[in-house]
Amino acid sequence: MRMKRTGAVLTSVAAVALVLTACGSKPSSSGSSASGSSSGSGSGSFKACMVLDTGGIDDHSFNQSSYAGMTAAKKANPAIAISYAPSNSQNDYTPNLNAAVTKGCNTTVAVGGLMADAVKAVAAANPKAQFAEVDAPSSGPNVYGIQFNTAQGAFLGGYLAAGMTKTGTVATFGGLNIPPVTIYMDGFWEGVQYYNQKNGKSVKVLGWDETNQKGGTFAQSFTDQNQGKQISQTFIQQGADIIFPVAGGTGLGAGAAAQASGGKANVIWVDTDGCESAAQYCQYFISSVTKNLAGSVQEYVSKAASGSFPTGSYVGTLDNQGTGLAPFHTFDSKVPADLKSALKTVQQDISSGKIKITSPSQPTS
Repeated sequence: MRMKRTGAVLTSVAAVALVLTACGSKPSSSGSSASGSSSGSGSGSFKACMVLDTGGIDDHSFNQSSYAGMTAAKKANPAIAISYAPSNSQNDYTPNLNAAVTKGCNTTVAVGGLMADAVKAVAAANPKAQFAEVDAPSSGPNVYGIQFNTAQGAFLGGYLAAGMTKTGTVATFGGLNIPPVTIYMDGFWEGVQYYNQKNGKSVKVLGWDETNQKGGTFAQSFTDQNQGKQISQTFIQQGADIIFPVAGGTGLGAGAAAQASGGKANVIWVDTDGCESAAQYCQYFISSVTKNLAGSVQEYVSKAASGSFPTGSYVGTLDNQGTGLAPFHTFDSKVPADLKSALKTVQQDISSGKIKITSPSQPTS
C-alpha cells in the first residue's frame, strides 16, 4: 500500500487530501444522533461506513479528510455506498460501531486512536465483519490499521518554525495528551532542537518538551475554538510568534489569535493543507504538516470494495507521502532560499536514517 515516492520536501500530500475534501466535505445530509445515525450516499452494492470521532464531519481536520477519502472511493467506483455516524462523545463509539455491524456495512472505518479499545472489542465480537481504524495499529485479523509517522513531517515543521521565528520563541499545544497528538508535538520539538544544533541558535519551544511526556499544554478538546484562541494568545504574550496547534477544530483558535495579533504571530497547521481546509486563515499559515488521511482511506475502501480486504497495518511516512510539508502559499517569497534548501536536506536525512527521530509515539509497525 505504498504510494509513489517523491524527494521534494514541498510536495503536498494534503493537496490530494483537500482536492478530495472539496468533493466530499459536505454530505447531502448529516446524522444528528450519536447512536449510529448516518448520512447515506448512493445505493451501491458495497456498503462502506465510517464512525467519526468528536468534532464533526466539517472539523477542517481528521474527520473531514478521512471522509473525503470515502467520497473519493465512491466517485471512482459508484458501486460503493458510503455513510457516516457522528460521535458526540467517546460514549458513542461502541454504539456507533455496533450499529454499523447491525445494518450490514461491508466495512467500517473508525476515525481516531481514541476508538482503539472500542474497535478491538466490537471486531472481536463480530469476526466476520471488517474494520479499519485511523491512527491505530491492527488489533485483530479483521481490523486494518492506518497510521502515520507524523513526527517526520512535524520535524520539518519545527525546523521551518525555528528558521522563520523573529522572536526566538515558538509554541505548540495539543487537543489531548494522546500518541496521535504528541507524535506531532515531539517531531516539532525535535525539529527546533536540530535547527538550534545545526545553526548555533537557541530557539525556545513553549507548550511541550519531548523529555516530559506527561507535561505540556493541552486544550482537553478538539472542538473548543475559544480555548484554542486563549492558549495561543497566552503563548503570544509570552513571546511566541509561530504556533503549531495539534488540536483539530480547537486549533482554529490559533488562526483567530494570529489574526487578532496584528501581524505578531503566524501558524503552522496540521493534518491538512490549512490554506485549503481553513482558507479564512491562509494568510497566517506559513505551511502545514500534512497527514494523507484521504488518500489512505480511499485506497483501503477501494481495495476492500474490489473484494481484497487489506490486512495488517499501513504506516504513512515521508517516503510514501503519508506525511510532509504543504506549500508555503502566501509565505513562499518570505521563506529564505537557504532555508528551503536546508529543509530538502533534512527530509533526505530523515529518509536515509541519518537523522534519528526519537518520539516514543512513532508507529512500530
